[in-house]
Amino acid sequence: MTLSKSLLGIVIAASGTLTVNGVRADEASSFDYGVNFKFTAQSVDDLDLGTRDEGDYNGVGLSARPWLFGQRGDWSGFVRGEAFVATDVLESSQVDSDAIESQDARERDENFLALHEFWVDYGGFTSYPGESLRFGRQRIRTEDGLWWDSNIEALRWNFDTTLLSGHVAIAERFSDYRTDLDDLAPQDEDRQHLLAGVATQWRPNHWAGLKLHHSRDNGDLPNTGERIDELSKTYTGDITWFGAELNGDFFNPRSTAPINYWAAATVMRGDAELLQTSSVTGERRAAGSRDQDVDGWAVDLGLRWNIDENWRVGGTLTRASGGGDAEDSDQFMQTDLHSNRARFTGTRSTVHRFGEAYRGEMNNLQAASLFGSWMFDKKYDASLVYHRFWRVDEDLDSTSGLNAPLEAGDKDLGQEVDLVLTRYFDRSELGVVEADSALVRLRGGVFFPGDAYASGTDSSMHRVMLDVIWRY
Repeated sequence: MTLSKSLLGIVIAASGTLTVNGVRADEASSFDYGVNFKFTAQSVDDLDLGTRDEGDYNGVGLSARPWLFGQRGDWSGFVRGEAFVATDVLESSQVDSDAIESQDARERDENFLALHEFWVDYGGFTSYPGESLRFGRQRIRTEDGLWWDSNIEALRWNFDTTLLSGHVAIAERFSDYRTDLDDLAPQDEDRQHLLAGVATQWRPNHWAGLKLHHSRDNGDLPNTGERIDELSKTYTGDITWFGAELNGDFFNPRSTAPINYWAAATVMRGDAELLQTSSVTGERRAAGSRDQDVDGWAVDLGLRWNIDENWRVGGTLTRASGGGDAEDSDQFMQTDLHSNRARFTGTRSTVHRFGEAYRGEMNNLQAASLFGSWMFDKKYDASLVYHRFWRVDEDLDSTSGLNAPLEAGDKDLGQEVDLVLTRYFDRSELGVVEADSALVRLRGGVFFPGDAYASGTDSSMHRVMLDVIWRY
């Protein structure tokens, strides 16, 4: 994505906010702006579990994220960008579209400029304050992080009241709007999304909801004989997810209920066209394609006991289907707009549902987690999480944030321990810094591979991040 296109996006968003026809001169208007600074130190060792020469990322970085917000009458607009400099290729945030994935073969630079959000919003269709239509690149997120948590170009209608909330959106990623990324990831190229969700509060702090996601990939697979590389599209097709959930404030750190719970079930249906390849003189070439029916399911459960205002304990259990053959696949997969990050431990800090280091995906996976968390005086929180991972089908892959081979015949993927510590500061504590707020967060995990990994792999790997953030 070129910087000129990014600047064009800013102009479009700003002009849509400030020059909309029909806005009366006497309507209330407001304008606000700010910038968030972040210093980050990161150590990742080793995504390949010692099976390749690369896979380590160690360095420090500095990020500046300026933002602008304007509102006049029923219209509003928002723009948020970033300038990032670092000593190595690092993650600038934990949002899906900013994270570094081991399966993403695109080359990233240590330094880049980015445009994360630019949208225009209109809220004048009804008298409800939580209803609006938003157009542009925006963050679409669910509390559980298992369906959506990504910045993407979309037209989205939102409805949010005390007893009922819902949204409908159409979305497609046209660019990552980063100066270091010229190409989309293969799974994002020519792929459209339809998203919808509705939830009702059937009693105070108890919600029941439904979600729907349809993905249509209209991209073209490489023609027979074409050379295949890591950026080639390997599948296309249509896939639909439908889910139902019950939520007893499980992702709400301010909940005062003694028990919080979460139960969700999802079914996935679709058809895919898979690329077939062959090796010719050491090069992979396209050798046609084959059709495959996709049919999967997933269940996710969570329970937390809030012992008092400071201490919480709980656990989660997830099972996503796996298996199948050449014609039919039972492998569940997620929407590719997810982050798997949520506040499930009962604190204000998000934690990866399947390990800060391992970063598992709901794909041929069974995962069990136990956690304890502590909060004090709105200034401190800490979460300690233990994870255990297995494959559902011992002969097929299970996707994760690692890039190491699995061997058939064993389900044990491994185990992990995560620790997340945060110290929050308000304006009164920051003195000469004069920021609105700040925080220091240590986020780390150590993963211990199980017997499903090939012999000769490392006995452990870690991923640790220290962030210091100032908000102005």
